[in-house]
Amino acid sequence: MDVATGGMRTFVQVLVNTAVANITTSFLWFALTFWVYLETRSVLATGIIGGAYMLLIAFFAMLFGTLVDRHRKLRVMQFSSLVTLGSFIIAGALYLLHPESALLDLGGPWFWAFTGIILFGSVIENLRNIALSTTVTLLVPEERHANANGLVGTVQGLAFIVTSVFSGLAIGLLGMGWTLVIAIALTLVALVHLLFLRIPEERPEPAEGEKAPTIDFRGSFAAVRKAPGLFALILFSTLNNLIGGVYMALMDPYGLTIFSVEAWGLVLGVTATGFIIGGLVIAKFGLGKNPIRTMLLVVIGMGVLGSLFTIREWWPLYAIGIWAYMCLIPVVEASEQTVIQKVVPFRTQGRVFGFAAAVESAAAPVTAFLIAPIAQFWLIPYMESDAGQEVWGWLLGDGDARGIALVFLFSGLVMVVLALVAFTTKSYRLLSAEYAGNEESVPADEPVDEAAADPRR
Repeated sequence: MDVATGGMRTFVQVLVNTAVANITTSFLWFALTFWVYLETRSVLATGIIGGAYMLLIAFFAMLFGTLVDRHRKLRVMQFSSLVTLGSFIIAGALYLLHPESALLDLGGPWFWAFTGIILFGSVIENLRNIALSTTVTLLVPEERHANANGLVGTVQGLAFIVTSVFSGLAIGLLGMGWTLVIAIALTLVALVHLLFLRIPEERPEPAEGEKAPTIDFRGSFAAVRKAPGLFALILFSTLNNLIGGVYMALMDPYGLTIFSVEAWGLVLGVTATGFIIGGLVIAKFGLGKNPIRTMLLVVIGMGVLGSLFTIREWWPLYAIGIWAYMCLIPVVEASEQTVIQKVVPFRTQGRVFGFAAAVESAAAPVTAFLIAPIAQFWLIPYMESDAGQEVWGWLLGDGDARGIALVFLFSGLVMVVLALVAFTTKSYRLLSAEYAGNEESVPADEPVDEAAADPRR
């Protein structure tokens, strides 16, 4: 059987399975953030949780990329699901063994143990996303790669909608205990389905003379350097994650200030339709002749939105701003994916995607860890004071979350400046020329030995 035969059918099964896994971990992750904030009212706690999540992704991303390149993709997905399931079961046991007051005590060990094990299980599930990116090349005929990538974006948008709505409803109506039960059950369903799935793939073999370290930093960096300007693209994408750390730390606290938890989940679900709309626009019109230029223009637009959508404590302004922001996110992600898939061979794509995820994810926790305590202990009290209102009231109005609005205002302006500066760099010009001059580099369809490709061997 060649790669194209039945490949799209298998890919759809992999995509649906990964969608279930992503929905489940995001569902529990969102629910944990909502639960902690509602019970503690601590911006610092949600900032630390969000920052820790991205920091763990950054730490593990290169290991994930190495694993994807060195092992069969189905085995990688099964391993990821098994570890995630074990983590959620341990979290469930902790919930049963300790009262909620102990689990919500930020100064006690059980808060960090409980949130840490959920974060770990959610982060390990991201291993599947890197594997999924490579299965597009593995399973789908080249002429249908764009269709497959469009399906990925659409499923991610649908997953975010489902997650946002049901996380708020679960915490508001069922509580954290039953939320954990739902997450464990769905993770088990995804794992069982993977056990019956077959992906025709030969066992990956290292290149001649290639060493096989656990985390192949040298190989990852070498793969990136083989495509001139690719490292600059990764840095450009990182710009988007700088402001993402601010949103991670403060978006939920701001939303939960002006909405109930059930309503906030519904708002996130509705605004997540922006993901789908953005993906459909890309599918129809593309990214233009220079995706890097498109990406930077979009980052500027995201910065402007970030500055303005909390300038008054009006829920329609906030909801519409989030929706517009989510419409732009697929453009940034698709721009990077398009360039990487064009210039990087299949054999090293896992490490390149892992390297990119590590660098880009590292930006968000830096800003989250910095912004959360600054907002909690300085800016929020400052904006509640008469002095803060006198200086900024004319611009930001009054309300319960004007300190968070001030953070969003300056973070967005910084993002605009950084993107404008990036346009003037030599790296931008070189990368644009590199992209325009390269032919697409994808592996040829090769016959697969069914016996060698059997994942049970």
